[in-house]
Amino acid sequence: MKAVLSKEVGGPEKLVVEDVPSPSYGKGQVLIRVKACGVNFPDSLIIQDMYQFKPPRPFSPGGEIAGIVEALGEGVHHVKVGDKVLASIGNGGMAELAVASQHTVMPIPEGMPFEEAAAFLMTYGTSYYALKDRADPKPGEKLLVLGAAGGVGIAAVELGKAMGLEVIAACSSQDKVDFCLGKGADKGLVYARELDKDAQKKFSDDIKDVSGGGVDIIYDGVGGAYAEPALRAMNWEGRFLVIGFPAGIPKLPLNLTLLKSCDVRGVFWGAAVARDPKGHQQNVAELFRLYKDGLIRPHVSNTYPLEQSADAIRELMDRRATGKVVVLVD
Repeated sequence: MKAVLSKEVGGPEKLVVEDVPSPSYGKGQVLIRVKACGVNFPDSLIIQDMYQFKPPRPFSPGGEIAGIVEALGEGVHHVKVGDKVLASIGNGGMAELAVASQHTVMPIPEGMPFEEAAAFLMTYGTSYYALKDRADPKPGEKLLVLGAAGGVGIAAVELGKAMGLEVIAACSSQDKVDFCLGKGADKGLVYARELDKDAQKKFSDDIKDVSGGGVDIIYDGVGGAYAEPALRAMNWEGRFLVIGFPAGIPKLPLNLTLLKSCDVRGVFWGAAVARDPKGHQQNVAELFRLYKDGLIRPHVSNTYPLEQSADAIRELMDRRATGKVVVLVD
């Protein structure tokens, strides 16, 4: 089978496409013929040895797949050969065949295309866990989404609206803000691509202006110099959700949390899934209902063939994507 391989530490330019043996599978595992693989920010980190997990090389990036069940290991009964499924696998998805643990494999809802299925679980799973389980949202509260036009960001915009929140989308360009407004955001603002002290103060003032004084929940999928000015625009007893750090890992002055009596809450969706699989299954069932009701739908902004997987990851790293980028394997 063909697979995209990380054989040495580095960026997308270090990836190669090679013919490799089909992966072996065992008890409690499912062999899936991959049709589509979602591209996510961790894919850019894992190939540079900058992610929490470092699989032994060579390995294929791609932790989110959709495809057809090829074979079943012992003890797998909830799906059968030929079923259309999606799965979260950590890595190994940018290949013609991939192996998934049975608890991560779920049938694709009726009418959901493979490319949407491959763009669904990680972004909506992360954002739903963040907002539902970590943010304690109350209808009418104000939600600020940083990096709102990206995969998890636009999922947070849609889910925030579905939860009855007032959603403010913050992006690096007006085109991205307009995209978010088209996906249901109530308001939007543009932040500078580089923030010095003056730009940080302006960003904080802009948040206060557009929100009418401050926000109750901050969904920070950007990090870097954007985190502190956002926190300065937090309302009393607000909740700051730590999602990711494409702009760098920020350092927050803890006196701000005291002055605002607010919380900083980490969001590690992957670990939460492993610790509470039943809660994860319940969340996914609720997400599928929201999809069926037309309240959420993955926005696949670009697709690439397997041989151009490196370009797909590069698009994400360069922050050019709006919504989700997907590699089509077949």
